[in-house]
Amino acid sequence: MQELKRKMDAREAFELIDVREPFEFEIARIDGAKLIPLGEIPERADELHREQTFIVHCHSGRRSAQAVRLLKQRGFANVYNLEGGIDAWSDFIDPTVPKY
Repeated sequence: MQELKRKMDAREAFELIDVREPFEFEIARIDGAKLIPLGEIPERADELHREQTFIVHCHSGRRSAQAVRLLKQRGFANVYNLEGGIDAWSDFIDPTVPKY
């Protein structure tokens, strides 16, 4: 979370990737996040620009940590896990994002 706060404070450009399932995305989402369910990361990684910085999130941070490993194995260097997931985002960044 500290790395994300630092990036936001520095106004660094990053893209949010949500690796939850579509039904979870419908319940609660972060505006602007791109939905790529964890199981689709291997075949959809080429949709992403490797030079971009990515913050990957899920509900709690477990699936997103796995997605970060998969993306790094595919050559992505600037990819970070949102520890605590969407709940942490709601707690620390934007309380208007619902928790579920």
